[in-house]
Amino acid sequence: MLGRRKSAEPAEAGKAIPDIRLKRLAESIDALADKDERAIDHAREIADLRRLAATELHGICTGFVDRLNGLLTRGLVVLDPPVFSEDSYRDTSPNLIQMNIRGRILQVEFRGTPELVSTEDFRIPYIISGSVRAFNQVLLDRDVVEEQLLFYTLERRQRMWRFFDARTYRSGPFDQDYLVSLLEQLV
Repeated sequence: MLGRRKSAEPAEAGKAIPDIRLKRLAESIDALADKDERAIDHAREIADLRRLAATELHGICTGFVDRLNGLLTRGLVVLDPPVFSEDSYRDTSPNLIQMNIRGRILQVEFRGTPELVSTEDFRIPYIISGSVRAFNQVLLDRDVVEEQLLFYTLERRQRMWRFFDARTYRSGPFDQDYLVSLLEQLV
């Protein structure tokens, strides 16, 4: 009898351990649901932000083209596409904005990063990457296309479009001053 009592006690003690482990496991699984919901919410926020960023980029180009066209007396700068909405943005395939100035082309290509947020090609976290190309017939005849990288960055205090010149390591905001400097090289 003494042997049976001793064997019954460890069985009860052994039963308590799995209950504690099961309780911890259940808590961990419940915590996963919260974690998954936060991850889904974060992915939605990034998707929304990417669409807004794409329209912002087109807005910068539109504002530049409109101001420049207002000053031109002969000819116009053509912006393609002339209109860009949040619905126009394609996250996994290239998006293209092009400015044509009498055969001088400024081309902006961009798409969402494979990860929600990346730092692979630029030290500041970004959610969209691409490139800015500037070329004319003289450059094409020499097989030269000026290209700089483009990023929509998530900086501590602001979110912004930035260019990065990999040859000079120069970086700055993608804005009208930047567009002027690129087009000055083409004309």
